Amino acid sequence: QVQLVESGGGLVQPGGSLRLSCVGSGFFFSIYSMSWYRQAPGKERELVAHITSTGSSTNYSDSVKGRFTISRDNARHTVYLQMNSLKPEDTAVYFCHGAYIFRKSINYWGQGTQVTVSS
Repeated sequence: QVQLVESGGGLVQPGGSLRLSCVGSGFFFSIYSMSWYRQAPGKERELVAHITSTGSSTNYSDSVKGRFTISRDNARHTVYLQMNSLKPEDTAVYFCHGAYIFRKSINYWGQGTQVTVSS
């Protein structure tokens, strides 16, 4: 019954903002590190942001550093990606991912949500 369900994607103008959410169920969310990945058509899937299980540490790809913020609310079993100053090259399907901190082979993917940045 493991699920990661994303929401918040859509169409936004360059320079705009969007906030993605991903709600986990069927697993112990609080002992999973969480990440956001993205994949544009014809391109490799790219790690965008990562957050530790407690939210004490975050990491970002160089392409989004300073513009995106990953956060989590373990009580709500939710991880967020706040995206500001969006650029057309941010257009992609965004996926959330969870990894069990004690055994990395136990991991789950969300279904993906489309983000389109265009004027």
